[in-house]
Amino acid sequence: MSPEHLPALFPPRLMNRLKSLLDIDESLVARKFDQESLAPALAGTEILITGWGAPALDHATLAAAPRLRAVLHSAGTVRGLISGPCWERGLLISSAAHANAVPVAEFTVAAVLLAGKNAFGLRESLRTGHRLSPASADLAGVGNFGRRVGIIGASRVGRRVLELLSPFNLAVRLCDPYVDAAEAARLGVELVSLEVLLASSDIVSLHAPDVPQTYRMLDRQRLAAIPDGATLINTSRGALIDPQALTDELISGRLNAVLDVTEPEPLPRDSPLYDLPNVFLTPHIAGSLGNELERLGRAVVEEAERLVDGLPLVHQVLRTDLERIA
Repeated sequence: MSPEHLPALFPPRLMNRLKSLLDIDESLVARKFDQESLAPALAGTEILITGWGAPALDHATLAAAPRLRAVLHSAGTVRGLISGPCWERGLLISSAAHANAVPVAEFTVAAVLLAGKNAFGLRESLRTGHRLSPASADLAGVGNFGRRVGIIGASRVGRRVLELLSPFNLAVRLCDPYVDAAEAARLGVELVSLEVLLASSDIVSLHAPDVPQTYRMLDRQRLAAIPDGATLINTSRGALIDPQALTDELISGRLNAVLDVTEPEPLPRDSPLYDLPNVFLTPHIAGSLGNELERLGRAVVEEAERLVDGLPLVHQVLRTDLERIA
């Protein structure tokens, strides 16, 4: 992994717990596997703990690590890390994606509730000197009672969002091709098509994985189907939305947006989105940051405990999962 992440992922209390389980050298943090100095360590490695900045585990690396049997990833997606040879070797792969989903869902729920109160738009009004009284006609449509919220994707984040939204008096709908009506009922939401969700939501929040099937899933036609004045929240990936179509909609003022991810990322300095009053931009902060990284490290330690005890991994990633997860 990138060495700078290590102290936040594994502060002393967690590192000590990890050392009680595994013979691990915390001073050995590799950004590349082809360094000659790593050869002796790789030759004896049974478990790799990886994170952001880890290079792909290719044929050469696996050949240099004949005893490797498990990879515990202290971040979300393993797409750029795990290659075909890893599956052919039969490695156990675990990801902390479930832990990383927590702050993303929290950020999303905050955005949903603030959007329902039109907090972003009213802040801009206040900044420009426009004062509103509680009885103002401009506030007639503001509030979260019965607010229609559409969730695209029952991913780890999407499911956590649904759970966190459940105490509120919202009308929540879900679109996910891998969820049936019975499961939607268990999640406490109504399952609808993407077209119905877009056309009937005041707030649309995107939680689908970045896979070929979802590329530009919100194109110009689908963005146009979202009602006037609605808010689009994206804490997933920028590639899921046609960037030019989104920019055009936002410049027109027809839609509002809370965008933690964009395409490209970051946006060029001349992007109009920086200055639009109906756009709330953040620099990809919804995922684990600062003290939240410890949650990812704890997930790795808990999986290491299961390995040592001969128990199945709780957050194992299978090759077939990659068709539908980030």
